[in-house]
Amino acid sequence: MDYSILIISGFFVGGVVTSLIINSLLLMFSTSLGIRNKNDVVVRWSNQSKPSLGGVSFYISFLFTAIFYSIFFPTEASIFTNPQFIGLFISGSLAFAMGLADDAYNTKPFFKLFIQIACGVVFVIFGTVIHLTNNELIDSAFTVLWVIIIMNSLNMLDNMDGITGTVVVSLLSLCLFSSIWMSGQIDITRIILLTAIIGSVLGFLKLNINPSKLFMGDAGSQFIGLYVAFFAVDNLWNVGEVTGAPSWTGILITLVAFTPAAADTLTVVINRLKKGQSPMVGGKDHTTHHLVYSGMNDKQVWLTFLGISILALAFGILMMYFVSVSNYIAIIPFSLFFLITFVTLFRVTKKYAHKEK
Repeated sequence: MDYSILIISGFFVGGVVTSLIINSLLLMFSTSLGIRNKNDVVVRWSNQSKPSLGGVSFYISFLFTAIFYSIFFPTEASIFTNPQFIGLFISGSLAFAMGLADDAYNTKPFFKLFIQIACGVVFVIFGTVIHLTNNELIDSAFTVLWVIIIMNSLNMLDNMDGITGTVVVSLLSLCLFSSIWMSGQIDITRIILLTAIIGSVLGFLKLNINPSKLFMGDAGSQFIGLYVAFFAVDNLWNVGEVTGAPSWTGILITLVAFTPAAADTLTVVINRLKKGQSPMVGGKDHTTHHLVYSGMNDKQVWLTFLGISILALAFGILMMYFVSVSNYIAIIPFSLFFLITFVTLFRVTKKYAHKEK
């Protein structure tokens, strides 16, 4: 067990170091690389053009983790012989390539949607499926929809320094806790893939928290959104399968875990549909923006979302504990956290709607 902890710690540190080195090199050797539409500040909150290359470090960290793990620990179940992780590798590569193309060429929404659907289909083909019902077709369709929603939700949330990275660390940390706590056995492969990317995102956040030096870009938000969606399937949605709990327990845990992203996405979608606008187009009408309109500065908005993310992580852990001891009813009050957060942020957007830019 001590040996396992040492290995996991090494991959975590490796993720942090790899991210810092790659992002520092990208900043050093590029002044315009990764900057699309330099004079367009309609979508991006920052009025400064900065490289949108942070996501490159996520993908490279993922590749290095998979390769080094397979080389140095051949006696363990290889990542490249596990069907689910093969699916993660294929879909993650698709998501990263699509995001990179969008950062460079501003691709069409339907092309992005097509790739997102393809990523979800790859999940299903390789065995990563949300088991919500007893109907294979319905569960497969819901899994594809889940991938689309999360990839777009985290992409939409990536509108202000430090927000998406902070939310992702919270989500992956809960998936890590679930992987250790709920399974009853150490899945070293899953744990290493989680800890390495958590480290990579933390390394990126050092350069992304306000005042930021670079953005993660669509390559980052699409890849990390896909990554989060993958681990949330087995570690959040399917918790009931491991514990024998009802499927609705996984629904509530997932809802609470994704509170920061879900509350923002739902608020934006509702407000834009009421105005007859497309939810798929970027703009400065997110909950993060309205918190600024209410008088906060960018750093305070990040601290607000950091607080929400920490609460979501803490409540998620408590909910998993109660599920593990078969006290299912006890988790219901925690779901109010999502409702309270959503209603609060939604009211802020209504109160300061007149200040939208």
